[in-house]
Amino acid sequence: MNIVFDAKRAFHNSRGLGNYSRYCIDTLATYFPENNYFLFNPTNKNNIDFPLSEQSRNIVPQSLIGKAFPALWRSIGMCKQIKSINADIYHGLSQELPFGISKTGAKTIVTMHDAIFMRYPKLYLSSYRNIFIRKNAYACKVSNHIIAISEQTKRDFVEYFNVDENKISVVYQGCNPIFREPIPEEKKRAIREKYNLPQQFILTVGTIEERKNTMLIIEALHRGHLEIPLVMIGRPTSYIKKIQKTITEYKMEKQVIFIHNAETNDLPAIYTLSDIFVYPSIFEGFGIPILEALCTGTPVISSKGSCFEETGGPYSIYVDPGSADELSESIAKILNDKALSDTMKKEGSIFSAKFSDKNFAQKLMKIYQSV
Repeated sequence: MNIVFDAKRAFHNSRGLGNYSRYCIDTLATYFPENNYFLFNPTNKNNIDFPLSEQSRNIVPQSLIGKAFPALWRSIGMCKQIKSINADIYHGLSQELPFGISKTGAKTIVTMHDAIFMRYPKLYLSSYRNIFIRKNAYACKVSNHIIAISEQTKRDFVEYFNVDENKISVVYQGCNPIFREPIPEEKKRAIREKYNLPQQFILTVGTIEERKNTMLIIEALHRGHLEIPLVMIGRPTSYIKKIQKTITEYKMEKQVIFIHNAETNDLPAIYTLSDIFVYPSIFEGFGIPILEALCTGTPVISSKGSCFEETGGPYSIYVDPGSADELSESIAKILNDKALSDTMKKEGSIFSAKFSDKNFAQKLMKIYQSV
């Protein structure tokens, strides 16, 4: 088959949507090398460098208009190039499809990650939200099939966009294979020294923004009089000022460590060095850091509701995302009970195996073939 991907975020996004896009492209090329993969990229400027298989091609605008207006090419103009390569499948990896895609002859798949912009509209600018609603509605209408990254996401698109549930398949993603690789002790020592990590600490990973609810961890440590350090890894937003103000108020400046530039290849060791991974996010589509933690054998505390129990499994602990006291009690419980901690590490690692690359690739290809 000739399979086309909307690869904008694969080449230009280092966060969740970019990671999903690169994972999808790489995994399919690994398990199904007999296909041709065309990665439609609006521009070669400032590309993220990731290795392409022999079967994958980077496709950029060819026309003068497309080169001058790459966003317009991605929304409409690339349909002519899609048709010219006799595409069998067009897969929109980030909740949208180009207008006019139905005229290309390609069958269309779109991955839906979440509907947080519908559930929590105040977290988004109205202009962004309105555009995204229109794009999502169009993709739901014209696509041949929809992939949801969790049962929660499937339910949300049935509810908010009135999609027939039979049109949606849940396909759980995996994570970067580096999180499943054993880490030598010398590597751990080097990473601890590189980031000046304490001997004991709890960890949270993700953009430091209101939806991630990181403030709850600060409150939990303060209320529970827990002196264990907290390492926060992620890109800062304006929300960090609120967190820093609270840290100063509670005199926790020496207890909270911010790392904004951690290298991806260093993250597995950082997870492994931590005592607990805490992810109190209010809402997500999947929660990939939870899976990363499980793969490294790190006990996980996350939030009740949303998709978190799908990702974290039965041996993680889930708390009310509005209760600092409940989170504090859960942190203390794991820190003070080695048997519990060891069980969470072992069983969490076993559960993480269900999110394998092979399962992902096979389920995705089955959907391609069915349409």
